Amino acid sequence: MRKLIAFDDDTADKLTQLARDRMATFQELADEAFADLLKKHGIPIDLKDALRKSAALTKSKQSHPAGKRKS
Repeated sequence: MRKLIAFDDDTADKLTQLARDRMATFQELADEAFADLLKKHGIPIDLKDALRKSAALTKSKQSHPAGKRKS
């Protein structure tokens, strides 16, 4: 899927230079940035991440059953 994103000239120049310095493509920088943004907001990035998060929630619910409290 293609999407058009606009950057001001200074930001575009800095991103281009960063890509050169890291020997990466602009697309690789964008993929990394969006993956970090999704992670920050707790949104799974891929199936593996979604399964890991689901397993953690299930484990959390099993270790703290509803209605039971520590005395």
